[in-house]
Amino acid sequence: MRRENFDANTEELEDKLVSIKRVTKVVKGGRNMRFSALVVVGDKKGNVGAGIGKAAEIPEAIRKAKEDASKKMVHVSTDANNSIPHDIIGKFGSASVLLKKAPEGTGVIAGGPARTVLELAGITNIRTKSLGSNNKQNVVLATLEGLANIKTPEEVARLRGKSVEEILG
Repeated sequence: MRRENFDANTEELEDKLVSIKRVTKVVKGGRNMRFSALVVVGDKKGNVGAGIGKAAEIPEAIRKAKEDASKKMVHVSTDANNSIPHDIIGKFGSASVLLKKAPEGTGVIAGGPARTVLELAGITNIRTKSLGSNNKQNVVLATLEGLANIKTPEEVARLRGKSVEEILG
């Protein structure tokens, strides 16, 4: 996954809690209960990240997850109508998320975890389909993987040593 060094300004970042779950570790003296939080942060201008935090109390787990998410920000390339430049499949574990370019006025057609990532990235026109696992954590990370691997026509032209017109046909 292509991660860029993003200087996160925490004042302008919005965050959404995707899931919180109680996790248990069985030890000699009994069970240790903790909470695991999955948080997505973004500035709705093309930067988005997801993080996981674990702690004995819920607020502390959420704080840790936000911190982790702001460290793992990726920049998302969008086109003129606030969609993605091309279709792509993001994969993480057994979860795959198909991200399809959409015309103006389509809106965000996506399931819960993927929708959160796309909204916080600032994408307003996109169609998605979650394939494989429905695990929230893996779906969020697969969506991020797909968004991070999107290339603009300018990037592709530069990599191939051609002009944008030759690439687009």
